Amino acid sequence: MIPSYSFGQLVSRLSFVLALGLGLILINTPANAQNNTLMKYERRAGYKLLFDGKTLNGWHNYGTKGVRPQWVVDDEAIHLSQGQGRDIVTDKAYENFILELDWKISTNGNSGLFYLVNEDTAKYKSIWNTAPEYQILDNEGHKDGQYENHRAGANYDLITPLPGHTKPVGEYNHTKLVVNKGKVEHWLNGTLVVSYTLWTPEWEALVAASKFKKYPGYGRSKVGRIGLQDHGDKVWFRNIKIKKL
Repeated sequence: MIPSYSFGQLVSRLSFVLALGLGLILINTPANAQNNTLMKYERRAGYKLLFDGKTLNGWHNYGTKGVRPQWVVDDEAIHLSQGQGRDIVTDKAYENFILELDWKISTNGNSGLFYLVNEDTAKYKSIWNTAPEYQILDNEGHKDGQYENHRAGANYDLITPLPGHTKPVGEYNHTKLVVNKGKVEHWLNGTLVVSYTLWTPEWEALVAASKFKKYPGYGRSKVGRIGLQDHGDKVWFRNIKIKKL
């Protein structure tokens, strides 16, 4: 026999079921409240931390040993506290990978995330002579914001990002960068904003029309380091993790 309930009883039972379901969701949904750690599913997927939240172990200035004192660990983030810190890169090089991190930029600030960095300083005096850049920018305050392919999320000076996905200055943005057999994706706060393929005729045409045409080794490396840019402005990076593909 199917039991019968009054309207009040049905509402009460429905509320109980909804509350129970919500409770189960909250229990089983990972909440990454602790910065610079990996969730169990991330460890199972093969992610590794590139920043332990306390030290700059695993990083060094481009072309030299150690890290200049302008780069500090502050409020659970790698923080460029002032200019002259110079660009820093990972000790290890990577080929095919997914890189994720959070970043925030200071008012009127400019920075960048480099990938496939060739650290042959005899050929490349500066990191930007060799590596493509995921642009980090205060779009509204910095003068570079007037150029569409210089805005946050862009493949700097080459490809304009899908607009409207950058958070206000002072808030952390989430970046995902996918590099896999020449195919590259720039994600910003959950949205794919740039995609392209390295070493194709289309890529060569983009480089030839950019400031990088003077550097024959630009974007040529198939294996390289991850780099964080010193553009003279304060910037913060945290939750830096990578998965090899």
